[in-house]
Amino acid sequence: MRFLYVLLLIAGAAVGIFYPWAMSNFSGHAIGTYRVYEGGRFRPVTVQLAASDAPVRVLVDLTARAERVAGQQRTVLTLTAANGGRTALASALSFNHTDNPRQTSPQLPDKIFRDEAGVIDRITPGSYVFTVGPGDADGIDMRAVDLILRAGTGSIDERAQPAGYTLMGVGLAGLALSLVFGRRGDGAKNPNSQPPPPRWGRGGSPRA
Repeated sequence: MRFLYVLLLIAGAAVGIFYPWAMSNFSGHAIGTYRVYEGGRFRPVTVQLAASDAPVRVLVDLTARAERVAGQQRTVLTLTAANGGRTALASALSFNHTDNPRQTSPQLPDKIFRDEAGVIDRITPGSYVFTVGPGDADGIDMRAVDLILRAGTGSIDERAQPAGYTLMGVGLAGLALSLVFGRRGDGAKNPNSQPPPPRWGRGGSPRA
């Protein structure tokens, strides 16, 4: 049974954690990466998109000191995407759910945090202006901000994460119970709990 619970735990992690992460970062193909902040200045980026690019996933990489970003509850960056004067996407990014930021260099305290701004489902062929700006979070020592666009990305099934977490919970609970009852079963087989063997003499085994 323990093997079954371990399988449930692995399957839950794959469905609830790895699947959404893989879909967000690797599905579809890259349109490009654009530097929108450097040297203390933000600048808008204009990208030509085609209808065949849809849906387009918009990601943002923030390079900053890790201790300033970790646990941040306020908006670090804002992003808007507009086409022909119409807003196609608006998002507030906090980067507070990033568990494993990438390290820029072992010698530097800066790390790269990634957050998803959203998905543009329908693309009107033409120029899209992406504008990234600061949020209301204080004390964020930003080094650089990059905009990443991916075309033809698959949509994440909203049922995946709840189902994955449920499988993980069942697997963990079952594994814990099997360990507890397994220890009790081992205690019942303790040789000290068995009656002692017959002694030599009256009532004992005859000598050979």
